[in-house]
This record gives sequence, C-alpha cells and structure tokens, in this order.
Amino acid sequence: MPRLIHVTAVVLLDREGRVLLVRKRGTSMWMNPGGKPHPGESPAEAGAREVREELGLRLDPARLEYLGELRAAAANEADHVVVAETFRWPEVVAGDAVAPAAEIEALRWVGPAEFDGVDVAPLFTERIAPLLGGEWKLS
Repeated sequence: MPRLIHVTAVVLLDREGRVLLVRKRGTSMWMNPGGKPHPGESPAEAGAREVREELGLRLDPARLEYLGELRAAAANEADHVVVAETFRWPEVVAGDAVAPAAEIEALRWVGPAEFDGVDVAPLFTERIAPLLGGEWKLS
C-alpha cells in the first residue's frame, strides 16, 4: 500500500497563460511550487509560505483560489502518493517577479503548445493541467 505525502501546490500563470514549474535540487522532475505544511498552518498559508521561500513571491493566502484536493503518484518517491491541497493565484505573475531560492534549483514557464510532459510530476500532468481548461486539456 502506498504511503501518503500531504502537501500544498500552487498554480502560477504568466500573461501568456504559461504555468510556472520548479525543479528541486537533486531531483529530475518538474512540479508546481509548494510543499508540506507546518503544524497549525492552513493549506493556503502553507502555499503562500512555500512560494515566498522558494521563489521570493509574496501571496496573500486569503486570495488563493482553491482547486481541490488532488492525488497522484509522487514524482520523486517510489511507492508514495501525493495528496495536494491545490490552489491557483488569481493574478498573472511577471517572469522577473520570481527567482529560484531555498531548495529550488531551477524554474521554467511552460505553455500548452510547448508542453511535452517529459519529466513533469504526475500531479500536474494528470490532475492540475485538466483543471486549467482550454489548451491545457492534455490527452
């Protein structure tokens, strides 16, 4: 039976409708920013804190739009399932407003036209992308 990893994931979009994906140091998979909540922290508070720590971007937790609790195979841990309280930031984010920090080694903005799904976490490809609608409905 797979173990569960509880996290918060945040969807950030730029003016062109591209999604920001990050890669943590020592891993190969790209994923949405986010992470594990601290004790007593709400999922939205955890998402805002993680985005601030990982990317230097300040978000108001009260403005995050809840997309739901999404589950998928964990990207970097075999025999684990990630359970993600998932949010979307309602405003576009400028590319120069974010920079890798903390455990984030790299970031990239990806749009539906250039998305190939290679080395991208199942949480994004299987659960988040279909919620974004339009061209993000991957088959």
